[in-house]
Amino acid sequence: MSLGDQIARNLPYLRRYARALTGSQATGDAFVRATLEAALADENLKESLEGGRVPLYRAFNKVWASAYMDVPETDGEGHENAAQDRLKSITPLNRQALLLTTLEDFSVEQAGEIMEMEAEEIEKLVQEAVSEIDRESSTSVLIIEDEPLISMQLEDLVTSLGHEVCGTAATRTQAQEVVAETTPGLVLADIQLADGSSGLDAVDDILAISSVPVIFITAYPERLLTGDRPEPTYLVTKPFQEQTVRAAISQALFFGSSRPLG
Repeated sequence: MSLGDQIARNLPYLRRYARALTGSQATGDAFVRATLEAALADENLKESLEGGRVPLYRAFNKVWASAYMDVPETDGEGHENAAQDRLKSITPLNRQALLLTTLEDFSVEQAGEIMEMEAEEIEKLVQEAVSEIDRESSTSVLIIEDEPLISMQLEDLVTSLGHEVCGTAATRTQAQEVVAETTPGLVLADIQLADGSSGLDAVDDILAISSVPVIFITAYPERLLTGDRPEPTYLVTKPFQEQTVRAAISQALFFGSSRPLG
């Protein structure tokens, strides 16, 4: 398989990670473009990408980290510390480790290679992130899902995190009915709904009323990560692991009311 084919195969998932990391489609995609441009300009980097998904994410991580080194000059160690503080204020290292090991399903060792840390450090960071999630403020959650068992699984997960389920919906119309009564603080949405309606359309209805963070849950994430239209910022693949949804919820709430589309 050619290098171009390898990158093309992994690109939708890198874009998913980038936008979850930054909380924005536009910003995430800008970092992905910068990574590809850096690879084209550096033969050694280009060769390293032949190793597959881990080197691609590692190259992205270098671009991501270096972008926040542009801070006012100070003397010596103070400059480096200021840069690191600025980076961490965007998405702290512990959340990066959590996203890599849950949303992107890398092993601890692979995440360590991407972040250039020891596996033990990654494990510690993930535990820190999980502890932070346990301390997060609660919100109300609307679940748009037409499969009853999955809907119940998501309800149990949401309530176990201390959040309240303000309603469930299996169709676009039902989602409209819930939102007419209450505005959720977070939406978990499937793409294809029971009556043939679209979860994308149901979410658009909600966003026309209020800017609410949204996490889409679908069996075909690559179909939504084409770059052809505004896309979800937070995207979880079915069948999902509960810790993956947990991490996505935390990251969505971390960025507050940033719009998930556009």
